Amino acid sequence: MIKLLYCIVRREDLSAEEFHRTWLVDHAPLVKSLAEALHAVRYVQSHTAHADLNAMLQSSRGGMQPAYDGITEIWWNSRADMEKALSSEAGRAASARLEEDEARFIDFARSRIFITKEHEIF
Repeated sequence: MIKLLYCIVRREDLSAEEFHRTWLVDHAPLVKSLAEALHAVRYVQSHTAHADLNAMLQSSRGGMQPAYDGITEIWWNSRADMEKALSSEAGRAASARLEEDEARFIDFARSRIFITKEHEIF
């Protein structure tokens, strides 16, 4: 199993409400419709919530940067499946379509994206 994590910061011209609605209501169905072309087997959005608790946690650790607006997780069964998506015409077209849509609500310069391998502890 291989997983992409995408720590997202919203564009400054969008309110938190606009951002979360666009991401969940508009973008999520697009991702779902492209899952086969991407060879992806799971997609999860985690939206930042409970600003008061986030502020308390950040303060307790020396004043960390503000939280991301959310995290996207996308799973593939294997690295080979992810590479199929990156190398196929359909996968590249799907990725381009997603990036185009993401530009409507994500601040790319302040967001982060990376591949992970999980180590389940409990």
